Amino acid sequence: MKSLDAKKGESQTEKAFGSALAEAPAAAASVSAPRVQIDLSKVKLEPLFADDIDFDTFSKSDFRVVKVKECVAVPKSKKLLQFTLDDGTGADRTILSGIHEYYEPEELVGKTCVAITNLPPRKMMGIDSEGMLISAVYEYDGREGLNLLMLDDVIPAGAKLY
Repeated sequence: MKSLDAKKGESQTEKAFGSALAEAPAAAASVSAPRVQIDLSKVKLEPLFADDIDFDTFSKSDFRVVKVKECVAVPKSKKLLQFTLDDGTGADRTILSGIHEYYEPEELVGKTCVAITNLPPRKMMGIDSEGMLISAVYEYDGREGLNLLMLDDVIPAGAKLY
């Protein structure tokens, strides 16, 4: 659980790297994640995989646009958030993601994200997670950063990504 001392409305970038980095106008805050100027010389990325995969293997992954209907912190977990998602099928999809360090649940409701939907269910904290949300992970100035991939809200739930 986050400290009650954390500022309300503080972005994940501000939480991770300090408010001096956030440079987004107030009007843009409701649209998507704030734009920040970072010193690229301080960014450290994981190396690319050395092994290639063939196109048929890649095409077996089902990347879909999902809309966050509900998001709550998982009881007894410091990291997990439980998402109830609209994946375009008419049935809710539950996905758990260990991103609570970077996001508060209420700031994600209504967002449009990307998920891999054809992974086998995986039980975490007694709850079946039915896929994986896609995030960008990097190290910046010695600290891990994470941004959940969010898309334009006009893209419908269930749209396939190629």
